[in-house]
Amino acid sequence: QVQLVESGGGLVQAGGSMRLSCAASGYFVRIDPMGWYRQAPGKQRDLVATVSSDDTTDYEDSGKGRITNARDNAKNTMNLQMNSQKPEDTGVYYCNAAVTYYNDITHSYGYLDVWGQGTLVAISS
Repeated sequence: QVQLVESGGGLVQAGGSMRLSCAASGYFVRIDPMGWYRQAPGKQRDLVATVSSDDTTDYEDSGKGRITNARDNAKNTMNLQMNSQKPEDTGVYYCNAAVTYYNDITHSYGYLDVWGQGTLVAISS
């Protein structure tokens, strides 16, 4: 069982900054990649940023230059730093991880797509 727990979030004014964290726990062999997704009210869940185990990152176009996503492989954590925030950044942010685990019973590797419970980010204009 793999769990992702997000922290951070809340209400800030436009132009402000916020940091979200995600911590992975449980039994796994590898997590690659990890990412953040945002679901605005009434909209689908969209990709915000990803980071691979080799620290390769990818960002949504609207976030480039404003957000930084980084992970600590030793601690199995990921942090999203958001600056110069805009009202359109508002939504529930979900941590996501592509998990590889080893099944001791079948002696084979398995794969899971794991989500956190989400944390609300609200940017006021």
